[in-house]
Amino acid sequence: MQRAAVYRAEELVRGLFDHAGGGRTVDVLGVPLTLPPEARFAAVDSVQAYVDRVLGAGRVRVRARAGSAGAHYEAGGVIAVPATRDGTWALRELVILHELAHHVVATSGAGGAAHGPSFTRAVVDLAARVMGPEAGLALRIVYTESGVAVG
Repeated sequence: MQRAAVYRAEELVRGLFDHAGGGRTVDVLGVPLTLPPEARFAAVDSVQAYVDRVLGAGRVRVRARAGSAGAHYEAGGVIAVPATRDGTWALRELVILHELAHHVVATSGAGGAAHGPSFTRAVVDLAARVMGPEAGLALRIVYTESGVAVG
């Protein structure tokens, strides 16, 4: 149940970023926020370079995956991203940070459900650290209003 709520909330946040277009103020449930630009990636190599900058080189490997259903995290520190034209929707910063949060939780020893409170806390913290505090706040607000538990 939390997993579905996490995905719905993150879809709403991605819509806010699409609407803001970087640098415009949006209303996030009554809180005016100027959201930063969101990185978009052209290929697996550019996602790998981004992941290396965020976590340090060699900590997570990015690979292409078949289909366009989305990105996913694999145990052992691998993020699989769609390599087809139809999968470019997943080649965006918020999606990659979601997958990186899986790695952060898996390697922290925090445990818990795959999309539970430790995970959502990791997404919020990564977004705030990498994209800026407004991105983290937008996620926290939408998660909370969507009934998602944030650790």
